[in-house]
Amino acid sequence: MRRSSDLAIRTRALRKVFGDKVAVRNLTLEVPRGEVFGFLGPNGAGKSTSVKMFLGLVFPTSGEAEILGRPAGDVRARKKIGFLPEHFRFYEWLTPAELLKLHGRLYGMPHGELRTRIPALLDMVGLAPHRDKRLHDFSKGMLQRIGLAQALLNDPDLIFLDEPTSGLDPIGRRMVRDVIKAQRDRGATVLLNSHLLGEIEISCDRVAFIKEGEVIETRALDGQTEEQNTVAIRAGKLTAEMVKGLEQLTSSARSEGEQQLTLMLSASHSLPEVVRYLVAQGADIYEVVPQRLSLEDRFLQIVGSDGGL
Repeated sequence: MRRSSDLAIRTRALRKVFGDKVAVRNLTLEVPRGEVFGFLGPNGAGKSTSVKMFLGLVFPTSGEAEILGRPAGDVRARKKIGFLPEHFRFYEWLTPAELLKLHGRLYGMPHGELRTRIPALLDMVGLAPHRDKRLHDFSKGMLQRIGLAQALLNDPDLIFLDEPTSGLDPIGRRMVRDVIKAQRDRGATVLLNSHLLGEIEISCDRVAFIKEGEVIETRALDGQTEEQNTVAIRAGKLTAEMVKGLEQLTSSARSEGEQQLTLMLSASHSLPEVVRYLVAQGADIYEVVPQRLSLEDRFLQIVGSDGGL
């Protein structure tokens, strides 16, 4: 078990009930500092309510949560948090620079710091040419950019990003990925929630799959710590008897054409045994290729096909 000082987020049996509705059932989670962490689950899984409890905007019914080593909602922890909600409304009569100045004053940031910080952030998110334009003239993508800038204004240690690429074109999504990487490189922790699983897969170090307010599974996405248990084999002289015999060595084996097999292995170390079996039975092995599941495939396996993000 990690020490609390090593964790950006730690929860134990966190629960939230609204009347007769259980929004978060039993959330136990650890997010180490310095990670980009994906938060995935179907609609109604409790993701938004969990984040609100992390931020101190909603009080839990039971359980506990620590943020940056302090109880959730502690003012000293909240000063080190940045937050971009999925649905935000800014004062539309302000310019981007005025909006950031307002938020900076709410943080208690010195005027001298804001004079250098605001132009740097506007340049980072590509809004420097629009610094004097009113927000009511902004597109959805431009509002998303200024929302990201305000989430980074206080140089936070922990950043919550809820659908940060919503409304952005491919260039904007690439910008968000670069910003997330830069925050991780400086040691910040980012909790990322997105419907775009490709963005999660590219950006995150680990993901937690939650369903009905509980963590079902946490997985690393570095491509090396995860076993590749689905294997495609191209071979000649395959017979139905060989495929049937593989059932003793694999979780499942199916033939896809005269020369193609797809196997599910209970463990990757059983693959040499499978190859030896096929060769001993007279098959000619041409190719053995581990299949890497996409994050969407993992999501459907773990959470189920009846739920959407």
